[in-house]
Amino acid sequence: MRIGVLGTGEVGQAIATKLCAIGHEVMMGSRDPAHPGATEWARHRRPLASVGTFADAAAYGALVLNATAGAASLDVLTSAGAQHLAGKVVIDTSNPLDFSDGSPRVVQPGGVSLGEAIQRSFPTARVVKALNTVNNTVMTNPGGIPGDHVLFVAGDDRHAKEVTIGLLEEMGWPPDRVVDLGGIVGARGMEAYLLLWIALAQAQGTSAFNVALRRA
Repeated sequence: MRIGVLGTGEVGQAIATKLCAIGHEVMMGSRDPAHPGATEWARHRRPLASVGTFADAAAYGALVLNATAGAASLDVLTSAGAQHLAGKVVIDTSNPLDFSDGSPRVVQPGGVSLGEAIQRSFPTARVVKALNTVNNTVMTNPGGIPGDHVLFVAGDDRHAKEVTIGLLEEMGWPPDRVVDLGGIVGARGMEAYLLLWIALAQAQGTSAFNVALRRA
């Protein structure tokens, strides 16, 4: 599958690297199509890897993955072009975190998650929130954490979630460890969880962990 990954940071590069490793063709998008980090990343992974602008990557991908900082995600997706997102599965991994006052805050104006805001801003896209509750090493190597720890997904389009869960399975996440929270409104809880995630990471001195779900 051709996949456009928006974002050149640690998350974008980790996911894009994993996707190439399992055989997908990936274009990494950034504001600058000659972004040094993206260009160097692609150089080592050709012919499956390429680089371009956000719009180039969104147009290229049959599926688009947003791995940008939450504060910039709506602007990035606008730059990518609504016409390039229309009808496509858009997996949103971002978190709307604000560290400006020294302590983390989740920014959800009016109680609406970033995932919901993306879906409302791009109504013809099929947005699925996923992969935002673990760090990039756990995202791409779930086997590095013992036990049946879980991921969460949320989205309004059932088929889009099926496609997402299938891609997660290719990345090493068995479908029975992917918990469907229902509509995109479930992204509110997924994003708010990051406050607990940060506290846990600080208390343990590591972000290489995840949570398991135990049912009665």
